[in-house]
Amino acid sequence: MTTILIADDHPLFRDALRRAVLQVLPQAQLVEADDVPALLGLAGAHPNADLLLLDLNMPGAHGFSALAHVRAVFPMLPVVVVSAREEPALMRRAIAHGAAGFIPKSADLAMLGQALTAVLDGDTWLPPGVAANGAMLDPEEEDMARRVSELTPQQYRVLTMVCNGLLNKQIAYELDVSEATIKAHMTAILRKLGAQSRTQAVLLAGRLTLEGRGTAPPPDEDEESVA
Repeated sequence: MTTILIADDHPLFRDALRRAVLQVLPQAQLVEADDVPALLGLAGAHPNADLLLLDLNMPGAHGFSALAHVRAVFPMLPVVVVSAREEPALMRRAIAHGAAGFIPKSADLAMLGQALTAVLDGDTWLPPGVAANGAMLDPEEEDMARRVSELTPQQYRVLTMVCNGLLNKQIAYELDVSEATIKAHMTAILRKLGAQSRTQAVLLAGRLTLEGRGTAPPPDEDEESVA
């Protein structure tokens, strides 16, 4: 039985995608997640899953960071990006980050079937007219993707919360751990990203945004007491 993971935070689209996939693959087992932490747990619980359909814009994801992290933690799991964004350059960036395919959310059932069949057969798939040739990353973006891929799942989660502007004490509350634990995570995150401060870490992570720009820096309240 083919097992497909679906990661998208919009219930209506998730339901529509599930129905569409079952029309193409009636015997498939589908399991769903609505944010990146849930996705990581789901992928861990289904180590033999055949495919992941991943939305780039969902809680816990900043551009291509989730794709880079999932590909590192679960290297044998093919990932197909499903996105409302349809720029060819963005599709090629997804392939360069390790995606096995890119399906626009405007795709019809026939296109979805072509994509799923191709990827499950071990091929790379992009919409007609979009060539994977030239799917290369800017060296700085490639380096940051590698560094993000080296984070543990908990460190990755802390980084995304920092990118959302949360302070250490707020992250500690959300994760139900001590502030000292978060500071220890931040020390490791800064080291792995090659950053000197949480603000610089956010700016560096911003290289993986869909627009390729840095996100807004977080508050500097506890900059000096990260470690």
